[in-house]
Amino acid sequence: MVTPRTVGEVMTREVVQAGPTTPFKEVVRLLDHHRISGLPVVDADDKVLGVLSGSDLVGAQAYREGSAPRQAVTAQEVMSSPAVTVHPEQSVPDAARLMERRGVERLPVVDEADRLIGIATRRDLLRVFLRADEDIRREVTEEIVGGAEGLPSDTVLVSVRDGVITLEGRVELRSRVPEIVYAAWRLEGVVGVVNGLGYRIDDCPAPAGPARIGSS
Repeated sequence: MVTPRTVGEVMTREVVQAGPTTPFKEVVRLLDHHRISGLPVVDADDKVLGVLSGSDLVGAQAYREGSAPRQAVTAQEVMSSPAVTVHPEQSVPDAARLMERRGVERLPVVDEADRLIGIATRRDLLRVFLRADEDIRREVTEEIVGGAEGLPSDTVLVSVRDGVITLEGRVELRSRVPEIVYAAWRLEGVVGVVNGLGYRIDDCPAPAGPARIGSS
């Protein structure tokens, strides 16, 4: 089966970054000059301290409105911390789910020593969804149904539209159904899976009923 692409394959390696003491205005200049909406904040050892976005900057200015004058604000004071990070060997689908679950727009990519080596944005991760429907259908049919599951090609009817896989047909064992659905869902470029599979034999154990306490 084709392995999903990893974060290391799609990440941006040249990372615009700030230090903890980088002044507020310098961060604004960096975002504007590089036409980006956020950047990681790293220490002297390239370890990620947090992530700073345009929203953080706007929020900092709104909070300061009407307050007494103070010294210049630095990146460390307005960044979001701790940062949500990923490792380069993590799969793109896993990174996309993490990004969605944590509500972030970018993921700093760190090595085994937690040093910054790249950054993965929503745009980087979404590139995998440009994969053609026919390529996905062929992989499910050949690599999952006929390959990993070892089923005749006509056992499961696979159709794909706009990245959504529809599975129809009947397999021998009920336990095979979630295996096929999960394997299809993990493929690169898949948006969702509609499960219409049936089975001939129910080989899954029935849930245990309530315990009976002795009769009176």
